[in-house]
Amino acid sequence: MSAEIIPSILSADFANLERDVRAATDAGIRTVQIDVMDGRFVPNISVGLPVVKALKNCSDAALDVHLMIVEPERWIEPFAEAGADVITIHVEASVHLHRALERIRSLGVRAGAAINPATPAAALSEVLPLLDVALVMSVNPGFGGQRFIDSVLPKITALRAALADVGNGGVVQVDGGIDATTIGRAVAAGAMQCVAGSAVFAAGVPVADAIRALREAAR
Repeated sequence: MSAEIIPSILSADFANLERDVRAATDAGIRTVQIDVMDGRFVPNISVGLPVVKALKNCSDAALDVHLMIVEPERWIEPFAEAGADVITIHVEASVHLHRALERIRSLGVRAGAAINPATPAAALSEVLPLLDVALVMSVNPGFGGQRFIDSVLPKITALRAALADVGNGGVVQVDGGIDATTIGRAVAAGAMQCVAGSAVFAAGVPVADAIRALREAAR
C-alpha cells in the first residue's frame, strides 16, 4: 500500500516559491497544497488569492487549497476563480457545510472537508457523498513542523471504510507531522494522500531526495 505525496508550500522558500514547486513537480509530484490561514480560525496568517493565482500561472501542479479560515463560504468562489483545483473547508468553521460543499462542486472544483484532531470522524457522516477529499488533521492546525498525533489513526481507518461504502471515489487525506517516521503509520491506517511540508521543503536535502524518502517510507 502506498499514497500520493502532496507537498505543502507552507514550508517552502517564499522568496523562491516557483523554484521549490518546480523542484517538486520535476520529482513527479502532481498536486501541491496551499494553506490559507486567517489568524482567527487558526493562530497564524499565511497566504491568499495572489499566491494561488501566481502558482496557477507558473506551474502545472494541481492546487489543493486548504481554507483554515472562518466563514469559508465567503471565499469559495474567489479561490475557485483564482485557480484552485481542490478546495477544502473545515467542519468546525462552516455552519452550513452541506451547502458549502455543494457550492464548491457546482464551480467544477473538487470538494474537501477537514476535521481537527478533537473532532470525531462522524462529523463527516452526513456529507460523505459530496466529498472528494476527507482530510484528517494529525496536528492542531496553524503551524508547520508539529508532532504527529497518533490518536487520529482510527479516524483515518473509519473514513476510508465509510468512503468505500459510499463509492463516490473520495479519498482520505492526512495532514500534519508527516515525515519518514510517521507516513507509514498513516498509510497503514488508510491514508490515500499524505500532505508534507517540512519533510519536503525543510528536510536539509534536495526536494527530490526528500520526496523519494517519503515514498519509500510510505511503502
